Amino acid sequence: EQNLAILCWNVRCLNCPDRQSVVHETIAASSCHLVCIQESKLQTIDSHVAAYLGGYRLKNFTHRPADGTRGGILLLWDDSVVTISSVQYGTYFLSATVALNNASDAKTFKLTTVYGPTRSIHKDDFFLELTSQKPPNGTKWLVNGDFNQIYRARDKNRANVDHSRLVRFRNTLANCRLKEIHLQNQKFTWSNERSNPTLCKLAGFFCNDN
Repeated sequence: EQNLAILCWNVRCLNCPDRQSVVHETIAASSCHLVCIQESKLQTIDSHVAAYLGGYRLKNFTHRPADGTRGGILLLWDDSVVTISSVQYGTYFLSATVALNNASDAKTFKLTTVYGPTRSIHKDDFFLELTSQKPPNGTKWLVNGDFNQIYRARDKNRANVDHSRLVRFRNTLANCRLKEIHLQNQKFTWSNERSNPTLCKLAGFFCNDN
């Protein structure tokens, strides 16, 4: 049975040709079967744009539109390898059932891709929405994306951490029975790109015990 290769990427907008070209070339050169893109900033995506972004190999897609120019989640997949069904959209997530073609039911799982809010006043709504996606017991669940939130103080290189919100996010992960698939060879995923930068780990993968 084939392993499934997943690419997860906050592209920080797909509304310019140069950025679309970078995504196209990266996916075309990869061996991924399924791509989760956050912050597309696109309200509409047609089949031609999706096929181009997917390197003309990942032609199937579903899209959670951006809110104006904010957010937006795009899921691309190779339908010769996987079948996507039961798609759901929320304010901050896109969920679907993923099944490997010609594989046992054991290779079926729920995938939730998130783009968490940047504003503090929306964080608790995001935590509640993530909790609402917790599947029935016995269901494999993989959650990935840009959470725009840390759950450990060491995931930021500065001491100015909102510990109350950190605890609320950690409690959300515990309620969902999610644990991190730890990032290898890199400590942070975001930088404000200043000369003395603030660095955070805002993106990642989580899964349940199943």
